[in-house]
Amino acid sequence: MRSKKRNIKKEIFNYTVIFEPAKEGGFVVYVPSLPGCHTQGETLDEAYEMAQDAIYGYIKTLRELKEEIPKEVETSIVARIPVKI
Repeated sequence: MRSKKRNIKKEIFNYTVIFEPAKEGGFVVYVPSLPGCHTQGETLDEAYEMAQDAIYGYIKTLRELKEEIPKEVETSIVARIPVKI
């Protein structure tokens, strides 16, 4: 008897990620749409990979807890705003 393969639907989630240079070197990474989701890497490439891993783990945990996965609004605008004080 052959077991049936489950057709698992894969989704792609896109999130804005902020890379900030760390004082001690490397980069600190924040994902504003996922509260508490942050990581770091010694290089920009490593920080990028670590961010992907952190986001994956965050979403996987939300799914296991049967909680809603935040989706970023596709029409969001990211900008720097100078403020003179």
